[in-house]
Amino acid sequence: MIRTFLLLASILMAPMAVASELGDDGLHKAPWMRDTFKDLREDLEEANAEGRRLMVIIEQRGCIYCKKMHEEVFVDPDIEDLLKDSFFVIQINMFGDVEVTDFDGTTLPEKDMVKRWGALFTPTIYFFPEDVPRDVTAAQAAVATMPGAFGRGTTFDMLNWVLEKGYEGDEPFQKYHARMIAARKG
Repeated sequence: MIRTFLLLASILMAPMAVASELGDDGLHKAPWMRDTFKDLREDLEEANAEGRRLMVIIEQRGCIYCKKMHEEVFVDPDIEDLLKDSFFVIQINMFGDVEVTDFDGTTLPEKDMVKRWGALFTPTIYFFPEDVPRDVTAAQAAVATMPGAFGRGTTFDMLNWVLEKGYEGDEPFQKYHARMIAARKG
């Protein structure tokens, strides 16, 4: 009986993965995502006004890699804090019909905009600078792109590299990431 009680107690006290909420569109929803009119020019202005970096995440219904990111990576407290405090996140449905207005003024349904940008995988995350010319697409303007699911360390380092504007320096992300891994070990 004591063994049963201890087993039950250990199960109840074990950390549980936070279930990701799914929206009506079948995509994972997080409190740090913004519901906007999906006009990237306006979203960039609002992100800048709040002192945040614009981030666009492309996802699709049933994507196991999107699920992994939402249930295992984005819920890491350090990553979640960065997303909440420093990023203005817009979600795009790879096969959706909601109109998106690109930086160059082109307006298309999500699924056509994703094709225009050449995004082939979900999740794909685009990170943008504070200033984007009015004659470029989001894919051209992005300072960094994460095509696919990555682990906590890589994601955490990418978010920080973007915030630190590492893309403007001489250290490419891969070297920055290796340096951060070494620093965490030592």
